[in-house]
Amino acid sequence: MPWDRPDGVPGRDGQLDDVSVDAVKGPPMPPVPRKLATGPYIGAVRTAAGVVRSVRATKDLATLDARISGCYACPRLVAWREEVARVKRASFRDWDYWGRPVPGMGPADAAIAVVGLAPAAHGGNRTGRVFTGDRSGDWIFAALWRAGLANQPTSTHVGDGLELSGVRVAASVRCAPPANAPTPEERDTCSPWLARELSLLPRLRVAVVLGGFGWTALWPVLAEAGYRLPRPRPAFGHGVEVDLRGPRGPLTLLGCYHVSQQNTFTGKLTEPMLDAVLTRATELARA
Repeated sequence: MPWDRPDGVPGRDGQLDDVSVDAVKGPPMPPVPRKLATGPYIGAVRTAAGVVRSVRATKDLATLDARISGCYACPRLVAWREEVARVKRASFRDWDYWGRPVPGMGPADAAIAVVGLAPAAHGGNRTGRVFTGDRSGDWIFAALWRAGLANQPTSTHVGDGLELSGVRVAASVRCAPPANAPTPEERDTCSPWLARELSLLPRLRVAVVLGGFGWTALWPVLAEAGYRLPRPRPAFGHGVEVDLRGPRGPLTLLGCYHVSQQNTFTGKLTEPMLDAVLTRATELARA
């Protein structure tokens, strides 16, 4: 069931209702200890072909999440994510960084999927949870909460109490890339993970795609998942809708500007714009 917005927390206008900012945020939460990634372990996937084999043998989301976390198929991404986990940012020096691929989050009965670009070096790569620990996550989870799809507006670390309802959040590329820019080869190597993830959501009806990179990356993923694609491919744009048919029925793609600081700081993406996309997604999911 979706959660109602509690009293005394930011509303759609961004203003607080009779409580202080400190009261909303609460005391700083301690980092949850995570095992530092130091190299492959038993069952690790090391090649693009290995990704495909692993995906084909995966029957549920829990297994998929575990196998994603054990992927070492892209040497450049492995080197970067582990270097960041060792060196750390000074403000997070007390954290044990996750330093591995970041799996998706959300229930298997989700009717909505939110697909982003890749984990942030000091966000998901640190916390081990998608869109968690950075400004982009602050935006997306607050919006999911306003839409009734999350039980709280914040996402700071694994174990912070966050739960999602009716939505699954994932990334096109599962490792933090240098300069936040995965290569086409890395995108393609990672795409079978997302294709399998979508195929394991039997009630999926809407995919909210954050940004042009995710939009481009999703087309081969959808083809792999069995959806019939239009030709030519529709161009990305904020609010663009594309209706598809697949093995489990209809799927609507919704384009949305990415929740990056570049977009949110400049006003290219505003809270009302993001809320409108998620409102449309919930309407379509319930139709």
